[in-house]
Amino acid sequence: MSVIDTIKEQIESNDILLYMKGTPRFPQCGFSSRASEAVMGCGERFAFVNILENPEIRAELPKYANWPTFPQLWVKGELVGGCDIICEMGESGELAELIKEAAAASGDAEAE
Repeated sequence: MSVIDTIKEQIESNDILLYMKGTPRFPQCGFSSRASEAVMGCGERFAFVNILENPEIRAELPKYANWPTFPQLWVKGELVGGCDIICEMGESGELAELIKEAAAASGDAEAE
């Protein structure tokens, strides 16, 4: 499987996915720390990929996403944005709404 196929599979199989440096509990950069805190603040489970442990994804995702930086938040297969966008949405309440909708939709799918 190519790196792009791996990225596509990760995005398709996780309704809420954060590509970041480090992990939510141990972020390895300030931007990833702020972004993961904003997502965790929404109170829903989410998947993450530590790009520091996945150099191929780190190299290919910016080209695939047409977004040059990390972190990157993907919800329901759509790129939401990076740290500034995530944090702005977190402050306005828009992020919690988006994440809760995605989590509820995935919960409905699992119950069927």
